[in-house]
Amino acid sequence: MAHINLGKQHPAAYKNVLALNKEVEEAVSQAGLDAKLAELVKIRTSQLNGCAFCLRMHTRDALEKGETTDRLAVVAAWWESQYFTDQERAALALAEEVTRPMEPGRHEWDNGALSDEQVSAVTWLAIVMNAWNRIAVRSHYPFAP
Repeated sequence: MAHINLGKQHPAAYKNVLALNKEVEEAVSQAGLDAKLAELVKIRTSQLNGCAFCLRMHTRDALEKGETTDRLAVVAAWWESQYFTDQERAALALAEEVTRPMEPGRHEWDNGALSDEQVSAVTWLAIVMNAWNRIAVRSHYPFAP
């Protein structure tokens, strides 16, 4: 089957996802969540979905925002690390629950470190990131090493 770029095939739908992404980014900011935390959520969601394009992009974005290579190296096993704050741990666990709700062995996210507004913002962030991952994977977005 041919590789179909979903954004080019249906540009109006793509623009709507871009608009949703902008709204969600604003919600994350208004909820008082750190930009690095948002990138960690995007990275973890992309790891679970196997989206190399988004992983590379958001890892670079996280580094530009001051994230450390040590924390990025262990985000795939965040629960085993002492690098992450309670708020980050809650956000990562919540993103995992949104991304793979039926997967056994989930990590508890409701540790009291996120307000209701922050829970909503992280949930929307994971939802929109899941959409981007599926768009990128299905469209076979290319990238050079």
